Amino acid sequence: MTFRVAIAGFGAIGKVVAQRLDQGIEGLTLTTVAAQDVARAEAAMAGFARPVPVVPLAGLWEHADVVVECAPAALFRGLAEPALGNGRTVMVLSCGALLDNFDLVDLARRNGGRILVPTGALLGLDAVIAAAEGGISSVSMISRKPPQGLLGAPYLVAHGIEISGLTEPRRVFSGTAREAARGFPANVNVAAALALAGIGPDRTRIEIWADPTITRNIHRIEVEAKAARLSMQVENVPSDDNPRTGRLTALSAIAALKKLVSPLAIGT
Repeated sequence: MTFRVAIAGFGAIGKVVAQRLDQGIEGLTLTTVAAQDVARAEAAMAGFARPVPVVPLAGLWEHADVVVECAPAALFRGLAEPALGNGRTVMVLSCGALLDNFDLVDLARRNGGRILVPTGALLGLDAVIAAAEGGISSVSMISRKPPQGLLGAPYLVAHGIEISGLTEPRRVFSGTAREAARGFPANVNVAAALALAGIGPDRTRIEIWADPTITRNIHRIEVEAKAARLSMQVENVPSDDNPRTGRLTALSAIAALKKLVSPLAIGT
């Protein structure tokens, strides 16, 4: 069986995933992409070995068995709802937006759809998911990013927090994963993924730091559970095209797609 894959969003993540599919992955075929800047996407698509059409976001599901969502969080529901309502699988990278649209899980259940959240820029989600089966008492994460990767975040704008010209690390947020996902929709989808894997968005604690002394996006996770104590840290290299996104995110989506069709699947 070959899965038809459509990609929503053709930026730093979507383009990398599309290029890998264009190179060839057994059992997967790229059928179409959707982008806000259609002309730019069509120009980029011209360099592919097997160019595919650029179509409107809402109709993307018609061309696919699996829709990979790499679009801005504000567009999430508009592409996910029709896909899930028609029994498609949606791989969600803007999983912060999923927290405020959780009714889509019921929609998927009723219509034979499926929502997949890949590990993204984190590590150890398999361990968190396993630990949750035995009970978790606390989950916390401290995220540190170069200031340019946080510029324009709604939380910073709303609270008048200026991070340009910082000379030392500054904590700019402390709160729940749900609050972090709303306040930093382009930055901390990792917080939502961690919350969904563990004890939920209202019990998962998040700190966000703007740190001019680093060049990587650093996430430190601490989990207290009955089965284990987990301490994990990942240092992600930012994407060349978008400093808000780590390179690992696109690679995680590719790995998750391959897992759909591989006769050998590693991990929980």
